[in-house]
Amino acid sequence: MDQNQNKGPNNEGPKNKQSLLILLICIMVVLVCVNMLTRMTGGASNEIPYSDFIEMLENGEVESVVIQSSSLEITPRVQHSMGIQSTFYTVPTEDGNEVTKRLEAAGVDFKEEKPDIMGQLLYGLLSIVVPVIIMVGFLSFLFRRMNKGGGMMGGVGKSRAKAYVQKETGITFKDVAGQDEAKESLQEVVDFLHNPGKYTAIGAKLPKGALLVGPPGTGKTLLAKAVAGEAHVPFFSLSGSDFVEMFVGVGASRVRDLFEEAKKNAPCIIFIDEVDAIGKTRDTRYGGNDEREQTLNQLLAEMDGFDTSKGLLILAATNRPEVLDPALLRPGRFDRRVIVDRPDLKGRISILKVHAQNVSLDETVDLEGIALATSGAVGSDLANMINEAAILAVKNGRKAVSQKDLLEAVEVVLVGKEKKDRILSAEERRIVSYHEVGHALVSALQKDSEPVQKITIVPRTMGALGYVMHVPEEEKYLNTRKELEAMLVGYLGGRAAEEIVFDTVTTGAANDIEQATKVARAMITQYGMSDRFGLMGLAETQSQYLDGRAMLNCGDSTATEIDHEVMKLLKKSYDEAKRLLSENREILDKIADFLIQKETITGKEFMKIFREAKGIQEPEAKQRVEAKERPQIALEEPAAEQSLNCTK
Repeated sequence: MDQNQNKGPNNEGPKNKQSLLILLICIMVVLVCVNMLTRMTGGASNEIPYSDFIEMLENGEVESVVIQSSSLEITPRVQHSMGIQSTFYTVPTEDGNEVTKRLEAAGVDFKEEKPDIMGQLLYGLLSIVVPVIIMVGFLSFLFRRMNKGGGMMGGVGKSRAKAYVQKETGITFKDVAGQDEAKESLQEVVDFLHNPGKYTAIGAKLPKGALLVGPPGTGKTLLAKAVAGEAHVPFFSLSGSDFVEMFVGVGASRVRDLFEEAKKNAPCIIFIDEVDAIGKTRDTRYGGNDEREQTLNQLLAEMDGFDTSKGLLILAATNRPEVLDPALLRPGRFDRRVIVDRPDLKGRISILKVHAQNVSLDETVDLEGIALATSGAVGSDLANMINEAAILAVKNGRKAVSQKDLLEAVEVVLVGKEKKDRILSAEERRIVSYHEVGHALVSALQKDSEPVQKITIVPRTMGALGYVMHVPEEEKYLNTRKELEAMLVGYLGGRAAEEIVFDTVTTGAANDIEQATKVARAMITQYGMSDRFGLMGLAETQSQYLDGRAMLNCGDSTATEIDHEVMKLLKKSYDEAKRLLSENREILDKIADFLIQKETITGKEFMKIFREAKGIQEPEAKQRVEAKERPQIALEEPAAEQSLNCTK
């Protein structure tokens, strides 16, 4: 915000003066403490026994003595090595007359000093009271600065929100693609900020808050900035972790300061990213967090206290809505929940177009094919792919990005770069080749599998020694039971090929077994596709927008039966994979030999060998249609479902 920017230079002087004052106070406190310690320890270190004093008198080592009320101050004849006169103290064990006689007999100059009682009292009083006054003043100054939210100690208690205006964010709804429903919900809010009269005339009120919920990378923060850019109002942006500090009460102070600043600049928008950092449910079963709970309580109170007619809107983003406190989610605080989910095919095409606006593309680029090949990708993934493609184009000496660069970028983002330094032995190349062809051949032999698009045995940096890529013929949101069963057989086709050809198995199927087990367990516990358990739901999804992990919701005995059902389903799928490959052993050998020679083959080359071996004649018209419409590469989510990963 321009106003805040102008305040920066003007505040620099007072801040420097405050820092200098604090430094001077600290120096004074240190000097007083050092002086006190010196005086307290100095006398004790120079005190000698009375017997040593008598011995010094007898040896003629005493130059003069000052008789005080309860001690003797002794000045020796021998000076310090650096020329500084030393002074010793002793407490006499004889009365004053005896001490005087000894001094006269030794011929030592002496004098009697009357004690200055008032001076001693005043010095003692000042040495104690002055440091206490300085420390109390220093602490009171510190607490006043904390309560005011000043710059003391890095701004403890002061809001750390960054203020923007439209020209600084530079983002509008045109820059956000693939989230049409979310934009529609937020456009109403923007219109309310622009034209509040037409809504208040009918009795409508501005929503106090909108919660943006979705997986990481889908554009929640981008949407919030676009709202501020469209509304042309100040935009306060900060993260939920900015409120949390070691000191209890600091977070609540920052919340108060944030809302005070926002009210001064209303109408405006407050955006809290990762709100789950302060908005977790107040559950004390396992111990609470006083600082976070006080911050949440203050946030709840502030959201209830401000007037929506002033145009103050709160936006928050999270990918863990299930952990938020119910009081934070109720209507009247966050009135709207805006879902920012993974984009569909149309959305991915729009996102690619937005990110490709400033990138030079040649005539071969087909963004629709790239979108079809990246099912499940979010906006940040697609932006990264466009950027990687541009880098590859420059690396290869081209002035424009081609389709080949984009396809390579998809592989780089999802499965890593080619490992040129990893050289497999001849035997390992054969194993990897048969493993990957096993996956591909099983998919080709099943009508419910997705077509193979690419097979490679070139190692990648993310651990895969080879992988098979599939292309969905269309965007799908549901899977039938037969499709899932075919998917299981496809996952286990690589292990089956190893056992059939080499009469042994390797560690390469670790990722395949993991993926197959996950699908089989979901079929039984979540999808109701088990003959034994029927339609009973045995698991529930946790962290829907993160890892989507399923947690069993059943007893121990039922969990054991689930394991038996999963094993039975996987064994059935593995037997089916071995049956298909055994019946087509000649095709398996032929394609594997071709793959060993070429290292990478396309789905078209694979299907050509397969059809020739099967004696299937493909119509030319169908070939032309597929060559035109089907992209050269596609990857189904997850990235390399059927990969040979020997690192596990």
